[in-house]
Amino acid sequence: MARSDPLDPLLNPVRDAIVNQVRAAFNQGKVPETRIPPSDEALFVKDSPIRMVHADVMGMMIGGIRGLFLQMLHPAALQGVLDYSNFREDAQGRFHRTAQFISVTTFGHRDGAQDAIARVNQIHRKITGTLPDGTPYAASDPRTAAWVHIAEASSFLAGYLRHARPGMPHAEQDEYYAQMAVIGRALGADPVPTSVAEAEAILRDLRGDLTTSKEAREVAQFVLAIRPQGFPVALQQAIAAEAVMLLPPFARSMLGLHRPGLAALPARATTRALGRTLRWAMRQ
Repeated sequence: MARSDPLDPLLNPVRDAIVNQVRAAFNQGKVPETRIPPSDEALFVKDSPIRMVHADVMGMMIGGIRGLFLQMLHPAALQGVLDYSNFREDAQGRFHRTAQFISVTTFGHRDGAQDAIARVNQIHRKITGTLPDGTPYAASDPRTAAWVHIAEASSFLAGYLRHARPGMPHAEQDEYYAQMAVIGRALGADPVPTSVAEAEAILRDLRGDLTTSKEAREVAQFVLAIRPQGFPVALQQAIAAEAVMLLPPFARSMLGLHRPGLAALPARATTRALGRTLRWAMRQ
């Protein structure tokens, strides 16, 4: 049995202060905080890849921004946000709602996870409209949902590999995609990958659906400029720089973003150091 650190009781106030500040940063939007206690009857077992990846706060923050950048390159996903979302007025609320969904579907009781999935599907069925060129779109379209799904899954894993566990075995990466596929299929996405190789193939296939646009570039710049209240500006800039660094070159080009270059070095040092601190603070 592992021995407890005798300093742990003395460090509890420090740990609590860090956890409370992280929670405050995630709850600046117009959404009440809902803490999801880990359940032994979740969709996924304890210590499985999806729970390890989604428990890493820094990797998820960076991956979440990367995933949003990628999603905005899909014309239907972008138009749905423009037509039905108050993203610009309540960006933090949108991030928080996404974080809540990930939390309950990953760690919460399976009944709560299924309820959350049903609510999202109900919302998506109402999101329909017409693209600027006259093409109809629907958030429930399986191929559109597939791009949203793989943009998120690949980004969360990329953030985890870069900042938490670069040596994650390939078999566990495959299992992560297979576990994420459970949620993706439940949300109507098709195709969904169940391995790294399938993810790479689907990303290549769906890339043909993407387009660049002034609106996508504007959303990207808006995301880069977000400054959550109580969140250090330098840290937010570092997280954003890391998200841009992790984007595929084609996505950076389509969004008018530039590889951070030498600026990425201090950004990576900042996010890695804070990532270690957050993992220590939140391990319990």
